[in-house]
Amino acid sequence: MDNQELVSQLVSNARKALAEFEKYNQEQVDACVKAVLVAFGEHAEELARETVEETRLGDLTSKIGKNSGSPDGIWYALKDKKSVGIIGYDEEQHLAYVAKPKGILCSVAPCTNPNVTAVFNAAYALKGRNVLIVAPHPRAKKTTLHTVQIMNEALAKLGAPENLLQCIEEPSIECTQLLMQNSDVIIATGGAGMVRSAYSSGHPAFGVGPGNVQTIIDKGFDYKEAAEQIVAGRSYDNGLICAGNQSAIYPACDEAEFLAAMKDAGAYYVSDPDTVQKFRTALFPDGRHINSKLVGQYPKDIAEAAGVEIPEWTRIILLKVDKANAGEKDALCAEKMCPVTIAIAVDSFEEGLAVAKANLLYEGAGHSAVVHTYDQKKAEQAGVELPVSRLLVNQPGIFAANPALANGFNPTSTLGCGSWGNNSISENLTYEHLINISRIGWMKDPDQIPTHDQIWAD
Repeated sequence: MDNQELVSQLVSNARKALAEFEKYNQEQVDACVKAVLVAFGEHAEELARETVEETRLGDLTSKIGKNSGSPDGIWYALKDKKSVGIIGYDEEQHLAYVAKPKGILCSVAPCTNPNVTAVFNAAYALKGRNVLIVAPHPRAKKTTLHTVQIMNEALAKLGAPENLLQCIEEPSIECTQLLMQNSDVIIATGGAGMVRSAYSSGHPAFGVGPGNVQTIIDKGFDYKEAAEQIVAGRSYDNGLICAGNQSAIYPACDEAEFLAAMKDAGAYYVSDPDTVQKFRTALFPDGRHINSKLVGQYPKDIAEAAGVEIPEWTRIILLKVDKANAGEKDALCAEKMCPVTIAIAVDSFEEGLAVAKANLLYEGAGHSAVVHTYDQKKAEQAGVELPVSRLLVNQPGIFAANPALANGFNPTSTLGCGSWGNNSISENLTYEHLINISRIGWMKDPDQIPTHDQIWAD
């Protein structure tokens, strides 16, 4: 069948499943959510191996950890949460809140994070009694399809409606665009072009923006702690995570101490301008766009492409960039989806903020930033001044998606970037974004209704 016939069949299947699933109570819904998460966890390593083999992107150990840990975070965020029928009351305002499904959800899944994207969106969709159709990236079609099949097998054992979850087996741009045009809501976790298509589909959409997480290290902070977190976050899955630390903006007065800590953590520092240029040319051949052949590759592969020898112990490559070239003046200040980070020395915390802001406005505004400081006021200053949806304090950048439940952000695979990133939300996507909420309103008591004089009284 052609793409139009395929999408029509998928949507027809979804409508039938939705009609049945809408009748489920909270207990039945939660049983479905739990079943897909448990099943996914049982196949975590298998799916990780498939993904690396099919996509040739990222690091196997990281993907196993990501697949194994995600069900924990998702279930912890969802269990005991109401998402069916009356979900709450506001006694003061005399309101009751009713949750209803949004309908057929289309999930555009990337090749960089196919398994986790599918399970997050499936769990959040099901929690709201929605149905989900996944449009995989062609480079990850087999492992994405297998992920959906595993979850469907778990649902079948519960006797759940057929086709709650579906997946396009032979994806294409045309097919994905048709699916977006025929779905009720789109979750677009992918490249900028696909996100733009989602927002122009004529339907509500949740997209993401590019990540370019800037990291500011305050003078006097424990440089060893900061270095270990930066290297751990940047090396994770060979830098594929959009929330990985893209820079280390550090006090120039403590340069020797900070760089020594970075080396101890596994960063190979490059300061020679000619050698830095070799990496710049390898990473950004046209001076602006990342070399797709180096995305998600190991440091040794990146160094080889640049014609540079690096030590075997290298976990990330740390390239010197002058603060005067922050932002659009240097391509290295953009997002680098590989284990490469830039190092920029500054003379004050305020100068560090200016550098970070320039880099974010070049690319990554609306996403996330990190500050390492013991001063709460400086952390809040950074949160006020930087154009980001998330500011992480004394954490690795990858905690923006809260995989370890280490902060108060919603665990997610979709990090909204607000209007900065042309996104509809400036927070982490969760099930609450995937339900409609009706409000039942009663009249207030007469003595609760303010008079004209009461409204304007000082």
